[in-house]
Amino acid sequence: MNHSSHDPSCIFCKIIAGEIPCQKVFEDEEILAFNDINPAAPVHFLIIPKKHIPMLESATAHDAPLLGRMMELAPRLALQQGSRPGKEGGFRVLVNNGADGGQEVYHLHLHVMGGPRPWKK
Repeated sequence: MNHSSHDPSCIFCKIIAGEIPCQKVFEDEEILAFNDINPAAPVHFLIIPKKHIPMLESATAHDAPLLGRMMELAPRLALQQGSRPGKEGGFRVLVNNGADGGQEVYHLHLHVMGGPRPWKK
């Protein structure tokens, strides 16, 4: 990991460093995915870059390949985690940016939420 892109006060950087445990869904050299500790759906996990990018608007053109990999990973992991495929199933990908956007942890993350939700008609 590039330690110049690590923020020692960031909870997600601490998870990446192994200082805080998580229920891992996926990991490679650039990306970590883990279950949300307060799920809003039957399937709810986060995909984060290991590089500390505070929020989506902080990303640069240099980060585009990484962001693309995160988006490509979302549907594969959603299906692996139990989201139903196709038009009858599906999932949601959400990125909060800044206070007005509902962001609580300032380390870029994709929320991936899916699974049957009978209360959502």
